[in-house]
Amino acid sequence: MPVLQADRKNEAAPQGELGRILRMQVPIIVKLAERKLMLSEVMRLGVGAIIEFSKRSDEPLDLMINNKTIAAGETVKVGENFGLRITQVGDLRNTIQSLSGT
Repeated sequence: MPVLQADRKNEAAPQGELGRILRMQVPIIVKLAERKLMLSEVMRLGVGAIIEFSKRSDEPLDLMINNKTIAAGETVKVGENFGLRITQVGDLRNTIQSLSGT
């Protein structure tokens, strides 16, 4: 009998740790597009400058954690705010790896 009680204690510890991990808040990023510019072009940027991207405005946006894409979605208006409606979700294993930073 004492062995069973010890096993239950060992099982409870990982569940408690998992619960703490799942309650963590992580920063998420919605990536619109990306482009490389020469530093000289960046230095000339000013108010009103427009940077053109090769991505069409109706293409999905990437939802990222730790600079890794975990999902994709489309823009939506939520009241006066911007939102993202998820249209694709990546593999759970990749999402967990994104959280670990590896």
